[in-house]
Amino acid sequence: MQLANKNIVVVGLGMSGFAVARFLKKRGASVIVTDKVEEDKLEAYASVLREMGVKMELGQHRVDTFEKSELIVVSPGVSHNILPIKRAALKGIPILGEIELAYRFIREPVVAVTGTNGKTTTTTLLGDMLKNSGQRVFVGGNIGNPLIDYVDKGEKAEIIVAEVSSFQLDTIDTFRPKVGVVLNITEDHLDRYSDFAAYARAKARIFENQKESDVAVFNGLDPFIGSICKNIKSKKLLFYNQMVDDAEINTSFKSLDFSCINLPGKHNLENAYAASLAALSIGGSLEGIQSALSNFKGLSHRLEYVDTINEVGFFNDSKATNVNAVARALETFSKPIILIMGGRDKGGNFRTLRDLVRRRVKRLIVLGEAKEDILFALGDITSTKGASSMEDAVLSAYHAASPGDVVLLSPACASFDMYASYAQRGEDFCRVVDKLNKSRLK
Repeated sequence: MQLANKNIVVVGLGMSGFAVARFLKKRGASVIVTDKVEEDKLEAYASVLREMGVKMELGQHRVDTFEKSELIVVSPGVSHNILPIKRAALKGIPILGEIELAYRFIREPVVAVTGTNGKTTTTTLLGDMLKNSGQRVFVGGNIGNPLIDYVDKGEKAEIIVAEVSSFQLDTIDTFRPKVGVVLNITEDHLDRYSDFAAYARAKARIFENQKESDVAVFNGLDPFIGSICKNIKSKKLLFYNQMVDDAEINTSFKSLDFSCINLPGKHNLENAYAASLAALSIGGSLEGIQSALSNFKGLSHRLEYVDTINEVGFFNDSKATNVNAVARALETFSKPIILIMGGRDKGGNFRTLRDLVRRRVKRLIVLGEAKEDILFALGDITSTKGASSMEDAVLSAYHAASPGDVVLLSPACASFDMYASYAQRGEDFCRVVDKLNKSRLK
């Protein structure tokens, strides 16, 4: 792909946009970065790129900048339906995402993982399985390590394991994983997609360019995924609990011991099945896969155990940013739950939680922008209370709890009304729990 002297616009100055701009500039392109966020909030990235000679247009998107470009690279956090991008598309200007740009420079086989929930856990576990099998592996993508960084640094792996989001799949063209994994598809990001069908189609694009020699892994017990993937060209590897519909691989798969997994919930067992099947299909050894299953400790902010105070357990599930993730969390616990929900609504239907909340939730505490919507959907079926802050929510939850209960932060919403990220929200929850414990011990 020829980049030298090409006029390229990078849209969005986050981690992905920064990595793309740096990559393009090093290869002789004339680069302009544009972001609607004001410069003072992007200075950490902007100052480095300016020193490299990258031009900045921050605080706005100028339509003429887009229309004068020869190529536009869109960061995952930016909708490709904004007016400047639509105008550029009408003029025939190529529009790519970071993952597509990177793929055009990658020669190693790619294993790509997508799904509404569980992507990062599965991607990390899969990477461990292949590393423990003696293979040189790069783990990146939407997990926080852009694929373009792999290309930029000239690393040499034998296999690339990448988490890919629907936003990244929106802008693919030639991206073709050797092994594609779809974990699940449930309602999410309906604040960005026109409807659930549009969101599902974006996820299914992971298999779009695969050939007969490639592999598609997904849950055979999920009829919806099966229906949208029925016409794909690649070899399908479907798992049905601890069984696979491929006789040769099924023998190896059934020899794995999944009882050793130190991750709570049925959904994490399904993630482990998917990771194991993907690893087996690309040369992972039974010993390496089993070692990863036995030693994987899970990731922060995903049903993460925080502490026990006076026999009340506290769990941080801040990454549960959609309704289905909360359902999975509630199904995990048999003890009474004091549930903390709320944040910025992503268009999910909170009413689908009514049966689980009725059966599992002793008290519901809500905060953030979606507070009133959650109360309207669920407030009539359990004891509820509003909270003004995370500290208020945690203290209210603790005072409502009895010995043996669980206090669970599982928001069903994005964090951006109160926090910069779900991680910051989860860290605040942990901070308040720690403060509560220390005050109790005084």
